Amino acid sequence: MYEIKCPSCGAVFQADESSYESIARQVRNEEFAKEISERTSQFEREKNTAVKLARTETESELNGKIAEKDAEINALRAKLDMLETQKKLEINEAVSEKDSEISRQREQITLLSGRIETNGKAAELREKTLKESYEDKLRDKDEQIAYYKDFKARQSTKMIGESLEQHCETEFNKLRAAGFKNAYFEKDNDARTGSKGDFIFREWSEDGTEFISIMFEMKNEADQTATKHKNEDFLKELDKDRNEKGCEYAVLVSLLEADSEFYNTGIVDMSHRYPKMYVIRPQFFVPMITLLRNAALNSLSYKQELNVIRNQNIDISHFEADMNDFKDRFEYNYNLASKKFDKAIEEIDKTIDHLQKTKDALLSSGNNLRLANERAQKLSIKKLTKNNPTMAAKFEELKSGE
Repeated sequence: MYEIKCPSCGAVFQADESSYESIARQVRNEEFAKEISERTSQFEREKNTAVKLARTETESELNGKIAEKDAEINALRAKLDMLETQKKLEINEAVSEKDSEISRQREQITLLSGRIETNGKAAELREKTLKESYEDKLRDKDEQIAYYKDFKARQSTKMIGESLEQHCETEFNKLRAAGFKNAYFEKDNDARTGSKGDFIFREWSEDGTEFISIMFEMKNEADQTATKHKNEDFLKELDKDRNEKGCEYAVLVSLLEADSEFYNTGIVDMSHRYPKMYVIRPQFFVPMITLLRNAALNSLSYKQELNVIRNQNIDISHFEADMNDFKDRFEYNYNLASKKFDKAIEEIDKTIDHLQKTKDALLSSGNNLRLANERAQKLSIKKLTKNNPTMAAKFEELKSGE
């Protein structure tokens, strides 16, 4: 049991455990509610105070920032006004310059219009001149074609070929004295190898260095010839002739295949078939020589240096050959002298041996002469007549006669 004292009247009463718990719960709930209410009121007061304070601070800070922004806006407005003024000035200047430029361009257009009109007339004049020149060349070409057709029709096949050779020779001789003073251009008459070309062209520099050589073959045939040849038919033989005669280039001057666009375009390079070989029409004969000659002149200095080196090599070869010849001759003479020396030594040995024998013989003869002399010294008439009565009598008679 629990004793409970009333806080108002001071009376004491008892309550069981459940009643006590109920009363205590009521008291706690009431106090808790009261405390909640008080705290809620306090929180509301504090919140209102904080809100007012925050609002005051925020308004103050916002007013400051607004003042700063207003100042920035005013500065920007001033700057914008200044930029706008400057922009207007620049636009006015640009417009003024543009107007000036337009005026200048209008003046130039006026001048150019006059020039264009003048140039147009000049272009028309040039066009007319070129057209007339082209028409003249076409007429010359047609006349040349007609000439060759008539030329071929009036001659035999052999005479056609010979006339083409004469044509090329004449064209070259026209320029020989002026541009080819150190050149050789003659018929190839050397057929020792079984074939020959038509012409050989060679040219030398002032120091005698050959810097270009060309083997020429001229081919043509009449329109009425039964068997039509092709340029291809003569390339192999031309290459053979070029190599046998030691020429650097090979050129076929041909009127064959007259309708071929391939050969009528100008100079045809056949190096894909044979090295440094070309097929040309007669009108390109002199230009071809000039073209190859000018190209060769560019490499003349290298050829001259090569000749110097080659001559030096030849001198060295001659020196080596002379040295080897001297060595061979010296060896031959040495061997010959050595043999004669050995023979002489052998003869001297034989002579020495013979003299030694002669010496021995002489020494032996001397010894015999000594013995003979000794015996002669010991010889006397008494000894001579001893045991010889006849000689003794003779000597006695001699003595008596005295």
